[in-house]
Amino acid sequence: MLKLGIIGAMEEEVNILKSRMQEPKVKRIASMDFYEGLLEGKPVVVVQSGIGKVNAAICTQILADHYQIEAVINTGVAGSLRNEIDIADIVLSTDALQHDMDATGFGYEVGVIPRMEKSVFVSDPELLAMAKEVCREELSNLGVHTGRIVSGDQFISDSEKKEWLVKQFNGYCTEMEGAAIAQTASLNQIPFLIIRAISDKADHSAEMSYKEFEELAIKNTVILLNGLIKRI
Repeated sequence: MLKLGIIGAMEEEVNILKSRMQEPKVKRIASMDFYEGLLEGKPVVVVQSGIGKVNAAICTQILADHYQIEAVINTGVAGSLRNEIDIADIVLSTDALQHDMDATGFGYEVGVIPRMEKSVFVSDPELLAMAKEVCREELSNLGVHTGRIVSGDQFISDSEKKEWLVKQFNGYCTEMEGAAIAQTASLNQIPFLIIRAISDKADHSAEMSYKEFEELAIKNTVILLNGLIKRI
């Protein structure tokens, strides 16, 4: 039975998970509250990391060092990079990279981390397969996509930058934490999966209010997480 770390972006989403935990123990580390207990009878640690790659990496390393987690799932929101990926759809990561890693001045391609064996971090195929199964069985009304998640400490709202992310990296969606979690998990040899609900088109267009989206995203990601936990 795997001990699972769940890193959530939205406070309301994390609060729902915490409220469902059995025998939770709370510890505050690096200004983050880690809730350790049982969900669906399985051992989990639930935490809200905060925004950005540094917070995400610190959070993941704490889960590895202090809690010895054996898998990590990260949920949150992202901007779509493709026309077929609509607001409120879900993207499941095949892999992740940092789009704002730029050492081109030293002869590296953009996105490549200098002096590391790899810069693209591949999601765990079993977690991905289970997530797809949950979506098929319990969220069949949703658009579900699998592809590359590109992360950077930037909120993308420019159509030209959006097109570049697709052309340069073949990205499916863009956000600010996933690749840092993926890299940290990979360096610790911990399986990971990133789940993203699409909040915008990365170009300031809007098809529903953020409040409507947030309520729907929280509902859907909690269903997905519960389904995953049951299968792990």
